[in-house]
Amino acid sequence: MRPRVTAAVLAAALTPLALTLSAPGAHAATAAAPYDFNGDGRIDLAIGAPGATVAGKAKAGAVSVVYGSTSGPKSSTRTLLTQDTAGMPGAAEADDAFGSALASADLNTDGYADLLIGTPGEDGSDTNDGTVTIVWGSTSGLSGARSLFSFFSTDYDRYGQSLAAGDFDNDGDLDVAVGSTGPVTLSLVAGPLTKTGPHNGGSGSRNDSWSTSYGITHVSSGDITGDGHPRVVLHGRTAGTDDATTALADLEIGNYNDWLQDLPAGYVSAVGDIDKDGYADIAVGNDRDTSADPAGALGGKVTVVHGGPGGRDTSRTPLVLTQDTAGVPGAAEKGDRFGSDVSLGDINGDGFADLAIGTAGENSAAGAVTVLYGSASGLTTKGATSYTQNTAGVPGGSEKGDRFGERVTLTDHTGDRRADLSVSAPGENAGDGAVWSLRSTTTGPTATGSVSFGPGTTGISTAGTPGYGTALNS
Repeated sequence: MRPRVTAAVLAAALTPLALTLSAPGAHAATAAAPYDFNGDGRIDLAIGAPGATVAGKAKAGAVSVVYGSTSGPKSSTRTLLTQDTAGMPGAAEADDAFGSALASADLNTDGYADLLIGTPGEDGSDTNDGTVTIVWGSTSGLSGARSLFSFFSTDYDRYGQSLAAGDFDNDGDLDVAVGSTGPVTLSLVAGPLTKTGPHNGGSGSRNDSWSTSYGITHVSSGDITGDGHPRVVLHGRTAGTDDATTALADLEIGNYNDWLQDLPAGYVSAVGDIDKDGYADIAVGNDRDTSADPAGALGGKVTVVHGGPGGRDTSRTPLVLTQDTAGVPGAAEKGDRFGSDVSLGDINGDGFADLAIGTAGENSAAGAVTVLYGSASGLTTKGATSYTQNTAGVPGGSEKGDRFGERVTLTDHTGDRRADLSVSAPGENAGDGAVWSLRSTTTGPTATGSVSFGPGTTGISTAGTPGYGTALNS
């Protein structure tokens, strides 16, 4: 294992970017929830299209932000972001892949959530050096930006391929965890992070048993130990293979490898308290068949690991779910990709986190989404439901290659304190991509009144294959 490399010596003041920043209106200093960019109590929807063409530059990438309303995401109130947007650092270039990863937190605690955007294809000191952009929230939405500091640019590539935000070093300020490839595969950029202030140091590390060529491919986080300090779930590949590997880490520790707990191997994860016991649980998705990954399953699987005061609660057997599990809709078939994405949120308002599971390979990659509900005894398959584009009330129709369910997110877009179900299908319309949002009710998501929109509706070019919805709120 390689020890963590600190970058405190690089914490000197950085010349602020010359940006025009809209002054926030009067607002309480209470930190906003992630993705509530205008502080109105409704979660907004950020949609990454890293394959989007911008000013003729193929795969430069773009992000649409559709603001929440009492009726859900409202595509008529939106912000389009590219590296050519006024006030954004850099410039749109071919293959930058702006919008490959997204994360959010109220980094400067002004009452408006801020957006972090990963651009792993950005060229810097070398090809595909990568960069991360912070776009600031305000009473009118997102406005103004600066680059997140990059401490070890000569020691990694694809900086920003995965992102998470939280007080990971437990000092009271919000930090950013950034995944990359190369000798340094995970960076911690320490807070506080402000519009014009200095950067405050950071660190970088790697686990030598993990592949440096894949690096940290996905990051999620939450209060798994119940002490108010978030831990992070890290995803990568085993060195010398492309098999998934997953672990729980505490970034407060000088070398996080000294406190690293193995988790069931998978490619994505979500964190939330399913049984309302005060410890967040971890849902890990592995959508590969065993022929492709020994830790997979026929058609894919999701494993739920229970949290506890020591991290992973080893006294409780993890729950393994496939489409052959009793009560789960459908049947496990090769290539279904059950677990292509996972999200945890309280859909019915009962205080227990519920689970949405993407199955992007279902029916020749037309795709599907399954919803299961939390309870005092944990996740239950009672009342489990499945949604496709052929579900009554869901706009459109299922077609081969749509990949409906490639990304899923459970977030409260309406402000009713219930999580709505938003789903992307990056393969829709030959790679244009599209997003759907279904309203929550006390009995689960309803297709009645659901909305759908694609890149053209929110100002993104459909030239090439933008892959709208490749990234959603995490």
